[in-house]
Amino acid sequence: MGLLDRFRRGTAGRSGVSRGRGAESRYLAEWVRTHTGVEGYVEPKTTVTDVTVVLVAADGEWTRRIVGERGAHRLARDLRIPVYDVGRTGYPQRMRDYDERRRIERRRALERDLHED
Repeated sequence: MGLLDRFRRGTAGRSGVSRGRGAESRYLAEWVRTHTGVEGYVEPKTTVTDVTVVLVAADGEWTRRIVGERGAHRLARDLRIPVYDVGRTGYPQRMRDYDERRRIERRRALERDLHED
């Protein structure tokens, strides 16, 4: 079984997110549409949450949503993006780099605001 086999299903003749999946599916579809190079990273169910997916764009920007096991299958099929099992691949470095850039930007903004007062 390949890395993506767990999450992929046939895509012939399908486009867009399946109808009737609600606001979360629409949000994810819009996020993929408005970002480039998006990949999905499926996180396992925990004691607190069901299966989640982290969508990561080429620049490292990311978003996380609860999708459930069946939702992970639909995600790969409907959004036509690569989807990986985060337990096997880990998170991409660009996601960590993006978070670090955001921390630096917030710290600089806070310092700037403190110096302006």
